[in-house]
Amino acid sequence: MQIVFLDSDTIPNPLTVPAWATQWKNCPATSPGAQATLQALGDAEICITNKVKITAEVLAGAPRLKFVCVAATGYDCIDLNACRARGVVVSNVPGYSRQSVGEGVIGFIFALRRALYFYQTDGRQQWPTSAHFCVHGAPILNIRGATLGIFGKGAIGSEVATLAQALGMKVLFGEHRGAQVVRPGYVAFEELLAQSDVITLHCPLTPDTRGLIGAKELAQMKPGAMLINTARGPLIDEGAVGDALLSGHLGGVALDVLASEPPAAEHTLLQMHLPNLIITPHITWANEDGMSRLTQGILGNLNAFVQGKPINVVS
Repeated sequence: MQIVFLDSDTIPNPLTVPAWATQWKNCPATSPGAQATLQALGDAEICITNKVKITAEVLAGAPRLKFVCVAATGYDCIDLNACRARGVVVSNVPGYSRQSVGEGVIGFIFALRRALYFYQTDGRQQWPTSAHFCVHGAPILNIRGATLGIFGKGAIGSEVATLAQALGMKVLFGEHRGAQVVRPGYVAFEELLAQSDVITLHCPLTPDTRGLIGAKELAQMKPGAMLINTARGPLIDEGAVGDALLSGHLGGVALDVLASEPPAAEHTLLQMHLPNLIITPHITWANEDGMSRLTQGILGNLNAFVQGKPINVVS
């Protein structure tokens, strides 16, 4: 079978080519758009994609395609309905980044609550001219006893909860927005907004979760509360988040994802040089162990499909 990896440079660890593969093609990157994707695919029967979109148009132009392996947990880059209609199987790699992202979120909590970025930048510069042995500036807040609100109770959200509880944080899981019934183990959407000192997002990007945190939701959060997003950029209204930071309503923000990736150099949030705004390039998933688990998961999906017993199917 012919296999094409449409954006192989997104994973620095090389994949072992299965013995049954008659042809394996690595495309370091594929330009946006169906035509570029089709050109890269050629006559491939299997494709691997991390973020390259597989749309109905792509599927219509790739009649030999039988299997799509998403080199990630999130699969919002795939038109699942179109895949189902054409009998194309789609699998993802669940859970591989659970520990890496979980620890990354805890790192963000420490950085925001302890104002580490401020003291590494402004505080460090002010220290030589300080009249005292230290520099006071941004408030340093406790982690133990603070309330962490989590939207999304999958592998990563649950991992974050476990780590946060070990630090003495109170953890709340938020119900779906607009839900009429609150399930056991959850609190109402609005209640989580109002009670949390820190909110972290770990839900998939769907039509229901797009824009989950906008101006209305931010206004319902505690003054000085902090927001973390390591899931998908479009879960938040970036403009509203920037406004809430500038107004002082938000006490801090840490983002590992943006709505468009890579972002434009002139992206509004990238132009905000604030000590309580941390932006990293979609990298919390990528510790060494996580990348190893990802490559193993991809190969496991490929082998299972070829054996006629696909696993981790999301289509």
